[in-house]
Amino acid sequence: SITKERTEVILQGTSSLDPNDPSAVWEEYEFKCKPGDLRRRPCFISPYHYRLDWLMWFAAFQTYEQNEWIIHLAGKLLAQEEEALSLLATNPFAGREAP
Repeated sequence: SITKERTEVILQGTSSLDPNDPSAVWEEYEFKCKPGDLRRRPCFISPYHYRLDWLMWFAAFQTYEQNEWIIHLAGKLLAQEEEALSLLATNPFAGREAP
């Protein structure tokens, strides 16, 4: 192991008109192999890594200023760009208006 604790970056979106509203529902984007839903079976693809999932792990050790690509990824998810969404396991906004 590399660390004793694991900090995770979680990307979420909301359809709420006011994201600051306490009743806003935030939905998580699931990655293919990054830890997430505890009911999901772990991804086992050794020795290969899903590159984006692996980068998300290391991004949790730093700030978003040190990982500007996360801001670009979030923008692509907000725009529902298929190329970016294809890197994820689930899009909680599939078939719906963009978050």
